[in-house]
Order: sequence, then structure tokens, then C-alpha cells
Amino acid sequence: MYANGTFKNPFTDFDFTKIVGEFKLPQVNVETMVEATRKNFAALTTANTAAVESIKAIGQRQGDMVRAAMEDLSKHGSEVLAAATVEEKAVKQIDFAKKSYESAIANTKELAELYSKGQTEALTALSGRVAEFAEEVKAALIRK
Repeated sequence: MYANGTFKNPFTDFDFTKIVGEFKLPQVNVETMVEATRKNFAALTTANTAAVESIKAIGQRQGDMVRAAMEDLSKHGSEVLAAATVEEKAVKQIDFAKKSYESAIANTKELAELYSKGQTEALTALSGRVAEFAEEVKAALIRK
């Protein structure tokens, strides 16, 4: 390192451009990247819109279900109070319990279907874009 008492940098004669030139780095097409990003955001927007609409529909439907249940409960209370005998009151309460159970099962199924539909719509938008993006990347790699 020291020639004639002076320090000589071992990398002074080293040509970095030769080494860098040997690496074949892929070139990035900025327009393609911008278009792919735009499509990705469009797919995310579609998925988010589907999710929000699904949640909104579920919330509205749950509100309708609660209102209907409260109306049924009020009607049932009036019917029980109007019943003449204890036996009639018991029968009305048993019938109401059965109806309420069946209604709860039906409502649960309906809400599950709404959740499923919303998820399917959101995932369909994303899945389509993922498949499209994979094809775009493959096509870009093949062209090089």
C-alpha cells in the first residue's frame, strides 16, 4: 500500500463501470408502472365501495329486523294481556317464543348471506386485478 512511503488507494485503477455494465438490470417503464398503479387503485376503490355498500345494507336490514321484532313484541304483549286465562297466556307466550326463535334463525341466515355477498363482490374485484396484474408482469418480463 505504501509505495515510496505514500499511501496508494487500491481502488484507484478499479473500473466500476465494467462491473455495473455486466449486470443486466431490468429497465422500468414508468408509463406501465403508472398505469398498473392506477388499475390497482381502481380495483381497491371498487372493492372498498362494495364493502361499504354491503355494510350499509346490512346495517339497514338489521335496523328493519329490530323494528319488526319490537313491533311483534308489542303486539304479543297486548295479546297476552287480552288473554282470559293463564293457560291462554301460556300458549300465546309459547307460540311467541317459537315464532321469535324461527325469526331469529331466518334473520341470521339472511344476514350471513348479505355478509357473504358483500365479501364475494369485494374479493371478486381484487382477485380479477391480481390475475390481470400477474399477466401484465409476465408479459413485461417476456418482452425483455
